Amino acid sequence: MPAITLPDGTVRAFEGPVAGTAIAAAIGPGLARAALAMQVDGVTRDLDTVVAQDAAVRFITRRDPEALEMIRHDCAHVLAEAVQALFPGTQVTIGPSIEHGFYYDFAHNEPFTPDDFAQIEAKMREIVARDAPFRRSVMPREEAITFFEAKGEKYKAQLIRDLPTTEEISLYSQGDWIDLCRGPHLRGTGDIGTAFKLMKVAGAYWRGDHRNAMLTRIYGTAWRDKAELDAYLTQLEEAEKRDHRRIGREMGLFHLQEEAVGSVFWHPKGWALYRVIEDYMRRRLDRTDYQEVKTPQLVDRRLWEASGHWEKFREHMFIARVEDEDERDRVLALKPMNCPCHVQIFNQGLRSYRELPLRMAEFGCCHRYEPSGALHGIMRVRAFTQDDAHIFCTEAQIADETVRFVALLSSIYRDFGFVEFRVKFSDRPATRAGEDAVWDQAEGALRDACRIAGVDYVLNPGEGAFYGPKLEFVLRDAIGRDWQCGTLQVDFVLPERLGAEYVAEDGTRQRPVMLHRAILGSFERFIGILIEQHAGRFPLWLAPVQAVVTTIVSDADDYARQVAAAMQQAGLRVALDLRNEKINRKVVDHIDQRVPVLAVVGRREAEEGTVVLRRLPGREQTALPLAEAVAHLAAEAAPPDLARGRAVAEAGFSP
Repeated sequence: MPAITLPDGTVRAFEGPVAGTAIAAAIGPGLARAALAMQVDGVTRDLDTVVAQDAAVRFITRRDPEALEMIRHDCAHVLAEAVQALFPGTQVTIGPSIEHGFYYDFAHNEPFTPDDFAQIEAKMREIVARDAPFRRSVMPREEAITFFEAKGEKYKAQLIRDLPTTEEISLYSQGDWIDLCRGPHLRGTGDIGTAFKLMKVAGAYWRGDHRNAMLTRIYGTAWRDKAELDAYLTQLEEAEKRDHRRIGREMGLFHLQEEAVGSVFWHPKGWALYRVIEDYMRRRLDRTDYQEVKTPQLVDRRLWEASGHWEKFREHMFIARVEDEDERDRVLALKPMNCPCHVQIFNQGLRSYRELPLRMAEFGCCHRYEPSGALHGIMRVRAFTQDDAHIFCTEAQIADETVRFVALLSSIYRDFGFVEFRVKFSDRPATRAGEDAVWDQAEGALRDACRIAGVDYVLNPGEGAFYGPKLEFVLRDAIGRDWQCGTLQVDFVLPERLGAEYVAEDGTRQRPVMLHRAILGSFERFIGILIEQHAGRFPLWLAPVQAVVTTIVSDADDYARQVAAAMQQAGLRVALDLRNEKINRKVVDHIDQRVPVLAVVGRREAEEGTVVLRRLPGREQTALPLAEAVAHLAAEAAPPDLARGRAVAEAGFSP
């Protein structure tokens, strides 16, 4: 006689094992119509799953986040059925839900193309309209292998062979079409709705191994209703307009080329932007008691072995083999991260508890091998600079350091124009270093620190670093996309592995806790995010070129040079445009270059010692005396931290 506890705390008793459909019907006809699936003791199940013992049950309706993932999963099944119906002989392989949608990999004699999408989508809509129920069945392993081989589905048969022998082999049917799947699913294909669209095709190796057969992957997106789908497609259109690769090329910020795959060639304007950000970050760190260091690029493999990174990250390391004077081969690796090197600095000399917390920062250039297909502009590269820091502290200091870090991170994000972020708590991964007791200690300390710091988070199970749990700080940009940038990781493992210690107040030797933390993540990726956040139209303090001084007539050329010199003397980043072009042409060109301010001078301005400031891309313009114009722009262009310091000083306080 199972007792079913509902989310509001009420309990309903049933005389025997009961399916989810019956539980929903017993609660009310409205829920019976709306329920698409259910959670039993926190695990998502099909609605027709039978509950045989006491359990907590929550029903999933179309508005719940879990429903969206299931819609996408089911849409992949419908895609596979549609493709096989239209293209007999096609084999299906795997088809998961992913962020924003789903995909399915197909083995077909000829690769599919976007030209095939219209008929595939039409067939998918037929299948949805049929509203065939999803039915789960279980089949013995060998029987399932034989079943799929008889259908010509060798990939499905291979998937079953590779499953653990303890794994139950479950199949799902939607009418006559059957697929290997763990589930769960919605009630039927009709629950998917029609808010889906096929997006693109790509090649994908079977099991991700280049030695295996090449398959065709069809990507799609799926949403709960047409409004959500339209909003997503609009976001994609806006994202394309903001693509940092196109804007970077148009503004002349950087380029990438085959001779240095995954590395950025920064042009003068792009490097100016980089330096503004680096200078800003350095000032913020200097004022919060970080000590900046610099560590080597090439480090012997023995250090990476001792830290555990060799085993974990070897495939992502660039390796150099050299023959030393003693004629021994030595294996060096370009550092993929900075943390083991920072421990080496900490280990120089005997540290005292009085030195803790010790905050060690580095703008460290790192290299990681990424497959060429994974590279994406400057967002995902092989050579990058981290705004990295490691805080060596006692366990009792973790909470205070977390409070300080979150305050610093929040302030920096606001200065860059990001007012919204959320936090994920990533706990122990399946493959990790350190004993469970150490992980219990680290996770408990980080949870306590979040509570004291007032940090609300969502759990991100199993996604911690291999040496410790972490907080991930996710930014929301101007068009609603999320970017994971900052991290804070609690590490009890690496100090133990690398022998870090300090003398405690009682004279004993103790291990410090190591907090790994970053705010931007990497300069390259963060700059890419900033370009797309602002669509290249940066606030004045970030703009690579803050103002262009241009002339209406050539008679004003000499005065234009004086104006540019005065602005440069005030610290502004200025360009001079003396081309023999009409002013309207110049305005259009500088709008295209996303210059924020155009300083226009002609005969009248030269005679009066004034300048006309025009804000681009708009038409707003103001005529000011030269000294006043320069002072006004210089004050507006001050980085936020310096502007705050100036405001405090002007109020009569020390900054």
